[in-house]
Amino acid sequence: MPHHQQVKGINVDAETRCIHYDSPIDRIAIKFFCCQEYFPCFECHEAEGCRKQQVWPIDRFHEKAILCGTCGYELTITEYLNCASTCPSCSSAFNPGCNLHKHLYFE
Repeated sequence: MPHHQQVKGINVDAETRCIHYDSPIDRIAIKFFCCQEYFPCFECHEAEGCRKQQVWPIDRFHEKAILCGTCGYELTITEYLNCASTCPSCSSAFNPGCNLHKHLYFE
């Protein structure tokens, strides 16, 4: 893995893809506010996480909570929400469809 963070989930590969989201551009992991652990998606967190899911409060968006599975760069939530689905460190594309689920992670 290009990063040194543990990413929990089901069938997680080297770029943080999982059984639920495994397209070439599914390459981020999200640190869940409730347990402060990285998972590829909310479904993996439901299956193997703390089961007490809480969203990140807006006043904590300055904290690093998104992991690029390609280069290992950790983005703040604000940085992630403003990155236009591209890693600011290595320019790898992130799945723009993740925006459909942001309410599951962020206030």
